[in-house]
Amino acid sequence: MSTFSSVDAFDAAIADMPAPDETAMASARNRQSQLTKPPGSLGRLEEIAIFMAGWQGRERPRLERGRTVVFAGNHGVTARGVSAFPPEVTHQMVANFEAGGAAINALCAAAGLDLQVLALELDRPTADFTSAPSMTESECLAALCSGAAMVEAGLDLLVPGEMGIGNTTAAAALCAKALGGRAGEWVGPGTGLDPAGVARKIGVIEAALAFHQIAPATPFETLRRLGGREIAAMAGAIVRARQLRVPVLLDGFICCAAIAPIFAAEPAIVDHCLAGHCSAEPGHKWLLERFGLAPLLTLGMRLGEGSGAAVAAQIVRSALAAHNQMATFAEAGVAAGV
Repeated sequence: MSTFSSVDAFDAAIADMPAPDETAMASARNRQSQLTKPPGSLGRLEEIAIFMAGWQGRERPRLERGRTVVFAGNHGVTARGVSAFPPEVTHQMVANFEAGGAAINALCAAAGLDLQVLALELDRPTADFTSAPSMTESECLAALCSGAAMVEAGLDLLVPGEMGIGNTTAAAALCAKALGGRAGEWVGPGTGLDPAGVARKIGVIEAALAFHQIAPATPFETLRRLGGREIAAMAGAIVRARQLRVPVLLDGFICCAAIAPIFAAEPAIVDHCLAGHCSAEPGHKWLLERFGLAPLLTLGMRLGEGSGAAVAAQIVRSALAAHNQMATFAEAGVAAGV
């Protein structure tokens, strides 16, 4: 049976999200207090270790089964001239991922992450959301379920990534609809639009928001009307990870925008998430601030694919290495209180 067999099933999943294991977190904090270092001296590395302990339900969390999934989809709104590249590039980049030639391939290899790619009906773009919902109800449910199917119990970390020409337009529209603000506050250059292109993109989003103004502002309806298949799939994967208590390392603007409609209704959706980085896409900074998530890295990246989060996974590895491999004061024969 599909994970989200109906809209009601999806709504129920986000209304009843499990919490972290407080006992495991307390044990991890206690271990941190006994390690051969001044309390708090490893800063956020200590916080990451405790966070991972809570979601994995163990005092000593691990990163042996980390998975990046790149979801790919095409958007009908690209006919409005919102991207510097044609939609054919989505197909070409999926082939590049599968051949091992993209940045995410190299970065996942460096970080010790498994990489999987899921292309979602690339030959059938979503509808132009300025004049119709992007997806039918069944199409959106199928995308959510496709994402959820990429997550299973026993994963130590999930890194969602994406590829889809035009998807920064969809991401900005989702954020404006779900969280408010003017379209221009959420819009950036994406893959490299010039100022005229950015202005055109803003106009397209304003038209979409006007068309869907009276639509129900539920997470599902917002995703269905203004998202894309790859964006809905990321949302499904992140919700499924929460159901299975798999911690998530978020990537850039599009990845985070995938859960903006859910966050608007259920802010706790971000509790099992770390922000891998803050991208150069302007809306990402505002979105992370709304989520209350501080990024692990700020490197000026704006590639997508899960690339920033894959780099940040190495920080998570460092946090767990220190937490698990350092000696305690008793083991090292060092006087406590140094």
